[in-house]
Amino acid sequence: MDKPNSEQFESTEQRIFEAAHELFTLKGMAGAKMQEIADRAGINKALLHYYYRSKEKLFEAVVKAVIRKVMPKFLQILESELPLLEKLEHFVDTYIDVIRQNPFVPLFVISEMNKHPDRFFDEIVPKDLPRLDFFYKQVEEAVATGLIRPVAPRHLVINAFSLCVFPIIARPMARIILGISAEEMNQFLDERKKEVKSFLLHAIRP
Repeated sequence: MDKPNSEQFESTEQRIFEAAHELFTLKGMAGAKMQEIADRAGINKALLHYYYRSKEKLFEAVVKAVIRKVMPKFLQILESELPLLEKLEHFVDTYIDVIRQNPFVPLFVISEMNKHPDRFFDEIVPKDLPRLDFFYKQVEEAVATGLIRPVAPRHLVINAFSLCVFPIIARPMARIILGISAEEMNQFLDERKKEVKSFLLHAIRP
């Protein structure tokens, strides 16, 4: 097999990445097949293995790329100049939309943090993530002025993340508990944005 030049390599790798992302989103890592990914990328399976020796390596590469792209985005929203309540609403909308588009990411994160916590933070989490100093100060000032009830900024962050991500992580269990189809679950997640925003704001308002 001839070795691709740099331009061919980047073009083929991008097609592989897009095909893998689509199939991992639809079927998860276990359900997606390397042959399907190769077919969708328009290459043969041997070439796919030239780029990625295993499905696990390809899955990890896709997840890493998503995390490095979206994690700073979430924190940048919290560190933005938006008013606090508007900021929380914007965060919820963005977070649920992104996680719905990448439902395989939260499960990978939980698995990696449990199995390889040091590797996860050293190799996957971006090193230049913005700190939440401004957000924490904004919450403390909102408490001091009576805009919101007393709440610890760190707990507010975790509450927001948890309310958004849990239905994605527990999607099969949620479908069973709620007795709904896959299509109805998608509609439920659309409704979830409005519900989470309302719940958060009612929880912190005086």
